[in-house]
Amino acid sequence: MSFATFSITKDEILETVNMISTENLDIRTITMGINIQDSRRETGEKTAKQIYEKIVRQANDLVKVGDNIEKEYGIPIINKRISVTPVALIGNGFNKDDMLKLGFALDKAAQEVGVNFIGGFSALVHKGFTNGDLALIDAIPQILDEGERVCSSINIGNTKSGINMDAVYRMGKIIKETAEQTGDRDGLGCAKLVVFCNAVEDNPFMAGAFHGPGEPESTINIGISGPGVVLNAVKKHPELDLGGLANIIKNTAFKITRTGELVGRVASERLGVPFGIVDLSLAPTPAIGDSVADILEAMGLGKVGTHGSTAALALLNDAVKKGGAMASSYVGGLSGAFIPVSEDAGMIDAVLQGSLTIDKLEAMTCVCSVGLDMIAIPGDTPAHTISAIIADEAAIGMINRKTTAVRIIPAPGKNVGDWVEFGGLLGRAPIIKLNDFSPEKFINRQGRIPAPIQALNN
Repeated sequence: MSFATFSITKDEILETVNMISTENLDIRTITMGINIQDSRRETGEKTAKQIYEKIVRQANDLVKVGDNIEKEYGIPIINKRISVTPVALIGNGFNKDDMLKLGFALDKAAQEVGVNFIGGFSALVHKGFTNGDLALIDAIPQILDEGERVCSSINIGNTKSGINMDAVYRMGKIIKETAEQTGDRDGLGCAKLVVFCNAVEDNPFMAGAFHGPGEPESTINIGISGPGVVLNAVKKHPELDLGGLANIIKNTAFKITRTGELVGRVASERLGVPFGIVDLSLAPTPAIGDSVADILEAMGLGKVGTHGSTAALALLNDAVKKGGAMASSYVGGLSGAFIPVSEDAGMIDAVLQGSLTIDKLEAMTCVCSVGLDMIAIPGDTPAHTISAIIADEAAIGMINRKTTAVRIIPAPGKNVGDWVEFGGLLGRAPIIKLNDFSPEKFINRQGRIPAPIQALNN
């Protein structure tokens, strides 16, 4: 372990204290990744028991260590979470009922060790389904309804394999079903379900976190936040041209990332688990002053969503990555700027004022960290329309060799002008208008969109 090589100066500490006290800097999450592949037994019940025991044994001190670091260093650590091996990888041969047993074991283990979310009720189906994948997908609506802390993700495409449109077709229906099963909570289950293209294996952010097949036995990954810090830096320099502004953001991201590196290495040492990566993402919250939209508007946009928003976001995303990469030896995860609607007060306001539409959000996902995130849509939206939204977003990821995702909530019984209320970090959002024309015949074709050619770029 190379903890001894990491140092931080007194000036850096004082600067960090200021960021924490006035600019909403926090460590968004310490996420412990746990490999559960050795938990497989001959039955679902026995496998569930092994999974529960391994998670509790491995993560028993996670919350306590995180709390202690928070007190000792004065750095807010908002979430302590767990990600596990995609459950479908160890569930082949099991049916839906068995998968539910594994999912409830995750939920019970999360409650036992005190984390608020556990990710990994997941399947990687970018090229096709195994029987275990299908059983897991069928179990998603029930586990997200009855399992309080379980999060689920499905990877339906990547640049090398293309897009599994059978999975896209299926996930439209699963999202609808999940929304209906959790309709008494505005479709809350869908806030815990992500559909990915080009999913990464070391993402510490929920709901899409899982411990990928290429990861070690266990690891500690850190997700940093800090929109308020970047916002403050941008506001201080209204005179700078965009090149100078990019440099200011880069330097700010460097300082933020140093804090994440420090917390990650201390947590790693105390838990006896290898340090994995720092995810350089700017992750907003519904709190005023902690908004990615506010940063874009401070750069000069009248309202986020107007012309220029994609360019401004591209500058921000790139500068954050460049600054963070200088500050940490191990950068990974999603890294960039998140643009969720319900979790960002500025984005919510832009939707309300008609500046930000679903089409502009999609355009902005070409340059952001992930994709269409935490967007509430009318409850009567057909499954094939949801599938088409997933297909569009996956196509952006596949062609551009980047991660994209869809976390969308068709709120039962609600329409444009209504609101969904989730509370906490998941926030609240107005229902956004969709295109009224049907993509049904296109989606019903299913099959697989071939992988794109990697040469002949233009």
